Amino acid sequence: MKKITLVFLLIASMSLHAQTASNIPATSNKDFAFKKGEWIRFRMSYSNFLNAGFATFEVRETTNKGKEAFHIIGKGKSTGVVSLFFNVKDDYQSFIYKESLKPYRFIRKIDEGGHTKDKEIWFDYDKNEATVKNNKHNTIEKYPIHSDIQDMLSSLYFLRNRNLNSLKEGDEIKLNMFFDQEVYNFRLRFLGKEVINTKFGKVNALKLRPMVQAGRVFKEEESVTVWISDDKNKIPLKIKASLAVGSLRADIDAFKGLSHPFNIIFDN
Repeated sequence: MKKITLVFLLIASMSLHAQTASNIPATSNKDFAFKKGEWIRFRMSYSNFLNAGFATFEVRETTNKGKEAFHIIGKGKSTGVVSLFFNVKDDYQSFIYKESLKPYRFIRKIDEGGHTKDKEIWFDYDKNEATVKNNKHNTIEKYPIHSDIQDMLSSLYFLRNRNLNSLKEGDEIKLNMFFDQEVYNFRLRFLGKEVINTKFGKVNALKLRPMVQAGRVFKEEESVTVWISDDKNKIPLKIKASLAVGSLRADIDAFKGLSHPFNIIFDN
């Protein structure tokens, strides 16, 4: 059941036509929306009743070539009945320079019902080139990239650190993302503000709609809705998706080590 992985990808690629993401002002690098030690877990469900699995995201710190960097680790795993007939175990990692919040390395190791991938990507901004190492097939290939490229994990953390207060309802943001061996242009529409219920209480949220490809998986282009916290953390709170068959949902289930207070209006 690849639907588990789809939810994981949607959370990870919170990829925000009117303006580019790089044109949205950044918050101060001394006041990141996230920090070392942040850990968030999401519970995934299919058609609102079948527990499908969990996705977790963790922030660590590292260095590369003398530069300070974040090490982001994202993991997805199926549980319960789903894992009995389609076991999923995904491992995504992104290494991001603190100064620019651009990735220099990305790792993707997945096992989805026996379908496996093991790839590593290195980004060279002097040559605007991505080197993709396929550990499963022992191959190395190079591809052209944009200087403002992001990977599927770094995009979330890059956008979390932008100041989204200037967005108006209907505004869209685009972001260039390199995934596997292609550059994708992702679009996300801002739908406004909303108060939503979470496991922890009511929370002020920003409502967003990533544009997806209608067809075999999603019902239509506007099948997915994402809510992120309307505070300095900008963490994903909930994702809902209408699929060709059934529906998909991810809800924040646990967290620790946030960089800023998590503003709950009313405790449950």
